[in-house]
Amino acid sequence: METVSIVISAFNEGYRLDRCLTTCTWAHEVIVVDSSSMDDTVTVAKKYTNHIFSRPNNPMLNVNKNFGFGKASGEWILSLDADEELPQALVGEIRSATEGASVVGFWIPRKNIIFGKWIQHGIWWPDKQLRLFRRNRGKFPGKHVHESIEVDGPTLTLTQPFIHHNYQSVSQFIRKMDTLYTESEVKNLLAADYRLNWYDAVRFPMSDFLKTYFAQEGYKDGLHGLVLSMLQAFYSFIVFVKLWEQSGFGQRDVDISDVSGEFHRAGRDIEYWMLTNQMRRTKNFLLRIGLKLKRHYVAKR
Repeated sequence: METVSIVISAFNEGYRLDRCLTTCTWAHEVIVVDSSSMDDTVTVAKKYTNHIFSRPNNPMLNVNKNFGFGKASGEWILSLDADEELPQALVGEIRSATEGASVVGFWIPRKNIIFGKWIQHGIWWPDKQLRLFRRNRGKFPGKHVHESIEVDGPTLTLTQPFIHHNYQSVSQFIRKMDTLYTESEVKNLLAADYRLNWYDAVRFPMSDFLKTYFAQEGYKDGLHGLVLSMLQAFYSFIVFVKLWEQSGFGQRDVDISDVSGEFHRAGRDIEYWMLTNQMRRTKNFLLRIGLKLKRHYVAKR
């Protein structure tokens, strides 16, 4: 049987690390990289493993994860976070898939639990993550927060998901958005020579809302889907404002008629997606044709 090392990097995760580690006892070894926690993270980890390493709390989170990969001895490495867990169905699939595998890595669907609900649409599902890979054949590039493990060879995708106990409160969402994710997004855009345009204050959030709520069918998750789509739009708006901040809060004239035009454009896009949604739902062929013609007219308007 192929051996698997599970690597977890944690900072002040004592309150939920136990839930994660109870699903890891099947592995050949469990490695916990503690990022100088100030709570009982190490105490909890010691209940499950002797492979505990202390490291500085690096703002680039994946640096410590790569360190943990280097300490693994298993033929395969599974990267986890403290707010994640492994259902038995996935454990069985991992054992079966790694036995004699010709690939070097596996993507695994991630089941996001947000505000107490499994979010099954939008950007949240299937949310595939490359987490399982052959030792010495993969690592995080370490360039930004939102990145996947990169491997030097072919990959496959497993069918069973792992569980991610994602945002449990609105405050947690806003805190991470402000201190972690938007900061990384701004750095990436600046590195790509983004040029500030006032109308992106409208286009950034509207584009993300339309994509998440309509195109990716976030509306099927009810109020959760609506709220998360709006929070995603807010995230994009904050990215724009931070880009403006980086430019020194430069003053510029913005004509009210131009702003009105941007919101008119946004309204047209919403109408387009509403018609698209109606087309998806109706079984009446003639009604679908009529909606399609109306949508074509809206797009040309």
